[in-house]
Amino acid sequence: MLINIFTFIFVSIGALFFLSGSIGLLRFPDVLTRLHALTKADNLGLGAICIGLLPQMLTFTQGVQALFIWLLMLFSGALSCYLIANYYYQLHEGECND
Repeated sequence: MLINIFTFIFVSIGALFFLSGSIGLLRFPDVLTRLHALTKADNLGLGAICIGLLPQMLTFTQGVQALFIWLLMLFSGALSCYLIANYYYQLHEGECND
């Protein structure tokens, strides 16, 4: 019973982070702030969901796989954010947004 409550709380927190990242993606004005909102919120959301699901895993190997997926998503999110931001910077090099 306590494990189910723990899982429900952390999965709900993760879903709220995903929701806030999606709202940030729609509401923020430029590419860089959208990237920031989306990558930070999604990484925290997936982390909370993985932590919430750890007690539900049947074996230790399943828990390690879930954490490995989270780690892989952290690296791929950071890399894709860097590539998009670098491309955006190259397109708008020399422009001043002040």
